[in-house]
This record gives sequence, C-alpha cells and structure tokens, in this order.
Amino acid sequence: MTNPLLGPFQTPFQTPPFDKIKDEDFLPAIKAAIEEAKAEIEQIKTHESPDFSNTVEAFEFAGKRLSQISSIFFNLNAAETSDQIQQIAKEISPLLSEYGNDILLDEQLFSRIEAIYNQKESLELDEEQATLLEKSYKSFIRNGAKLTPEQKTRLREIDQELSKKGLQFGENVLKETNRYELIVENEEDLAGLPANVIESAAQTAQEKGKEGKWAFSLALPSYVPFMTYAENRSLRKELFMAYNTKCSKGDELDNRELIQSIVQLKNERAELLGYQDYATFVLEERMATKPEHVLSFLQELLDKSKPKAEDEMRELAEFARQRDGLERLEKWDVSYYAEKLKKEKFEVDDELLKPYFELENTVNGVFETAKKLFGIVFVKNPSIPVYHPEVSAYEVQSPEGNHIAVFYTDFFPRPGKRNGAWMTSYRGQYKTASSDQRPFVSIVCNFSRPTKTKPSLLTFNEVTTLFHEFGHALHGILADGNYESLSGTSVFWDFVELPSQIFENWCYEKECLDLFAKHYETDEKIPAELIEKIKKASNFHQGYQTVRQVSFGLLDMAFHSSTPDELQDIAKFEQKLMKKTELLPPVPEALMSTSFSHIFQGGYAAGYYSYKWAEVLDADAFELFQEKGIFDHETASSFKKHILSAGGKVHPSILYRRFRGRDPKPEALLKRAGLLASV
Repeated sequence: MTNPLLGPFQTPFQTPPFDKIKDEDFLPAIKAAIEEAKAEIEQIKTHESPDFSNTVEAFEFAGKRLSQISSIFFNLNAAETSDQIQQIAKEISPLLSEYGNDILLDEQLFSRIEAIYNQKESLELDEEQATLLEKSYKSFIRNGAKLTPEQKTRLREIDQELSKKGLQFGENVLKETNRYELIVENEEDLAGLPANVIESAAQTAQEKGKEGKWAFSLALPSYVPFMTYAENRSLRKELFMAYNTKCSKGDELDNRELIQSIVQLKNERAELLGYQDYATFVLEERMATKPEHVLSFLQELLDKSKPKAEDEMRELAEFARQRDGLERLEKWDVSYYAEKLKKEKFEVDDELLKPYFELENTVNGVFETAKKLFGIVFVKNPSIPVYHPEVSAYEVQSPEGNHIAVFYTDFFPRPGKRNGAWMTSYRGQYKTASSDQRPFVSIVCNFSRPTKTKPSLLTFNEVTTLFHEFGHALHGILADGNYESLSGTSVFWDFVELPSQIFENWCYEKECLDLFAKHYETDEKIPAELIEKIKKASNFHQGYQTVRQVSFGLLDMAFHSSTPDELQDIAKFEQKLMKKTELLPPVPEALMSTSFSHIFQGGYAAGYYSYKWAEVLDADAFELFQEKGIFDHETASSFKKHILSAGGKVHPSILYRRFRGRDPKPEALLKRAGLLASV
C-alpha cells in the first residue's frame, strides 16, 4: 500500500490526510524524503557556474516534502502524542539532525554559496533576495562550515545528543503532568470552587472510575481554578508543590541531569563555533544582538517594576491578614487572595466575566476582529481531515472569496497534549514562478472543557491567550513572501511576539468586546461598566507579573551564559538566581527549571526575554491604533503590509520603522503597565 505521506495529498487544498496516516507511516516517509532531499542537493552541485538562481534559490526550495512530513509529525508529537509516537520521535530526530549536518557541512555546496556571497554587491538583488543570501550563508557558518574535520565530527555528535535530550525533557514533563492527580473525597474540601469547576472535576473522577469523588490535575484548566478559588489552604499547597516540583524528585522522570547535559552541550557547540557561550551565539541573530543588551533591558524593567511589586505583595499580605488572620503569605496563597482583592478593589472577577466569554462566541469574535481589520473571512470546512475529533478546520478567504490559508483550532486538554498554548504551522507560505503556496496554520490551547450543564466558558486570561495565539496565526495566515524561510513567523525570535501580543490589546476595547462578549444564557451584551472595570483592573499586580517574567528571562540567560561547573546543583543555581527577584518567602523544594520546557525543549533558549522585548514593540504600536481608531483601515493595512505579510524579508527594526515611522519608545509599555505615571 502507498504511504499516504509520500504521494500528493488527495484532500482539500492538499492538507495533511490525517484520516489516512498511521503512526508506522512516519519513519519510512521521513527516510524516503531525506533521500529525495539529498538528491535535490546533489542536483544543485551539478551546475558548472554557481549563481543566485541555481544555487541559493534552489537550496531554499530543496527538501520541501521532508519539511512538511516533519512538521506533521512533530506537531502531532506535541498535540496528540502516544508512547508509539514518542518512540518514533527518538528514531526520527537523530536522522533529521544527521541530514541537517550532512547539508550544512557539505564543503562543495558551501563553496558555491560562499562564491555568490562574496560577489553580493554586484548582483543587483532585491531586499528579499539579499536577505535570503545573507541568511543562507550565515546558516552554513553558524553550523560549522569552516570547522576542521575533527570539529565537524564533534559538532555532529553534539547535535545528535541535543536532539535526543530535548525530546526526553519534554516527554518527562508530559508524563509527570499526566501521572499526578489530586483526588478530593470530602465535599467540604471543595469550598470556594465555582460550580462548573466542581462539575468538571466530578466528570474527570467518573471517567477515572472514581464515582462520587472529584479529580484535579496539573493541566492548567484544572490547576489554575483550584489555586484561585479553593479555600482549603493545605490542598492548595499540595497542588502547588506537585506543580512546582515536576521532574525533580530523583526518579526516572527527573530532568536535572538532562538540564546539565543540554546546557553543557549547547555551550560546547557555541565555543566550537568561536562564540563565548550559547547566549552570545543565539543573540547574534536577534534584535537584542548581545547578552549584555538583554541583561540591561531586563535589569531596567526590574528596577522599574520591583518597588511596585513589593508594594503589591505587602498590600496582599495585609489583606490576607485582615481577612483571614493569615500570618505569612506563601506562594500558594497569591492567586487565591489576589482574586479576592481584585474583586474587592474593582468589583470584577473571573466568575463574573466567564458567562460573557463562551468559547464558540469568543472564537467567532476573534474571526470578526480579523475581518474588520484585514477583511479576511473564516469558513468552517468539515471536509478537511483533522487529527482529533475535537479539532476544527477552517478555510480562510479574502474579501473576494479567494483562498488564503487553512486554519486549525484545538482547544481542550487531553493526555496526549502538552500543557500551555501555542501556534504552529503544517505548511509554510512561499511562491514559485507559477503559484503561491498558501499556509496551513494551527493554534493549540488548553481551555476548560464543556460540562454536562455548561458550555466551555473562558476566564478573561484565557480570552487574552486566544487572542495572543490568534495574533501569531495571523502572522502565518497573511504571509506574503517568495521564500518560506523568510515568510510568516520566520522572523527574529524577539520580533515574533509582536503580532501576538499586540492582538491582546483588542480584548480591552469596548468596540471589540461588543462584537462577541454576550451572556451565554441571556444573549445580553457585556455591560459597558463591566468593560470599564476590566480596563481598570488590567494593571492589577502588573509589577508582580513583570518581576515574574523578568525572573524567567534572567534564569534563561544565566543557564545559557554560564560555565558547566556552575550547574552541579540545579536547585542552588536557580535559588541563587531567583534571589534578586524574590517577592515572597522562597520554597526550598520548588524547582521550576526542571519543567521549563520553553528553553530546554522549545526554541526559547537564550530567548525568553523576547516576551518582554516584544511588549515594548506592541505597546508602542498599539498606541497608533488608539490614536487613529482600533479598526482604522489605513493603520491596519499598514500593519498587515509591513509586519504581518512581510515576514523576515528585511531586518525587523526596518519593518517596524516602516509601520510606525520611527523606532519604538519603551515609555508606552511602562505607562500601560502602570509603572510610569505619564509620558
């Protein structure tokens, strides 16, 4: 039987045939696609005289089938994995790593690209072609093209090891998340929890064969409400400790040795390539450019936010003391008392807001917002195959009805899905002489499931998460480049969060909320006074949240700027680092590094700071929308042209100036966060 991954996909828009793909198809398909890609590379080397078209562009278009099959596989490994898929990943990752090294360490191929690079001034390339040449040349240099044969061998070994260890880290976090459960047997221990949370926990317990009990987990739709509302302080502590000691218990899922090994290997790789450390290597290709720029940026944010954060925690501790006689505020108390204090100060809380944010209405609101801004339309298409019954597929169309993209949504937690929320792509966008290949984009979230009596109702934080990930999706959907490696979200890592974070701003605007925020039972629009309360409460604990994000950024930079001998004790390393950002009594057993998947499994190593970096851009950019109108056609068209559609055609600072007319000003972020009174 023909492998469904290797033939042309007989599906709408040639989307992945999820209904036909079996797990065992992946390994042979990857092997066949690698051989095909290698043959395409060999073909490039047969041309006698290298030029931009027959070498640089040809190299860009080589291996497209391999790229798509790999995307399908690794996206499933994140959103719908299994023991079998995880086992296959351990076989596939080293193959892909070896293939990548075979290409980027190919001396003949590199000599062709280098020859073209050395004459770039005389080639009369447009700006996108010039960026592709620069990026292609650098990719070889940054992957060892100029190393000695012995160094190249070691580089291959390092890359093989890193591919395996990153996978293992993520697997361990998922297994640890899935194996923990808090079973509540006494109804009085549920005091304070909203009815829908209790109903959902009862449903989960029933599914586990524990009738008449309530089951809570480390999945965020279970963990967050429990920490926010449960009156039982000892159970809050128990759940907090389970969440914050993931993969650090000295058992087979402990990630401490993996962290040491990953950091040492990355450091060795950077030194092999002539860099001081891994952070220096990474930041060469970022807007921030150098570790010292990141550290000074984070320190400035810390200086501005920590005094406010300390005031916020003092106020919270005093509130808890007066309300319940609490002698010492601990980390497992923060969410619980913060929600109570917010309700007292602003007369708003999640339970008051959730009825207005039914999931389907909110998704339609996101679509309507995109339509008002960019004219695009989302049409559900049940004929497009999906990888799980809960996944929906949409065709994205232009105002004229032309096809723009395919968009997948996947909203609920399940055992085969990792925690958190993310945007991803199953196929990138690029152009050939005869066609414009349109992208397949997906967002994956972990929202509360519907229960037997209520639909899925989102907290306001989940609403902003949906808008955030959808902003990333727009970056992919509206891509309009010639080359996939420069298209959509293929931009500098500290620029990629701008489209996502700016989109969150619309959640606070009445003109946007009026499009979709309506009570799921009465259809009543969200009251104007409630919107005003949301806006007033938006700065609540911004100092605390900023310090928290800065602490993660500093920890990330420390791991990737350090020497291996500093990492003998991961717990001590983390505790020492966190001292300068600590706002509450430290919990000696807690260790977040061992589940810090962003930097040890994902692509945020030496890049976690980029969330705050991009906030400066988004706050500054959204000020223009506020000046002109949040649905102003001219501003939206400019943002689409220079940011969303431009991808990585040129340096992001140039793109930003084209949109804004100037460089970003950090005061906009400080003002929005309430850390600066006026500008």
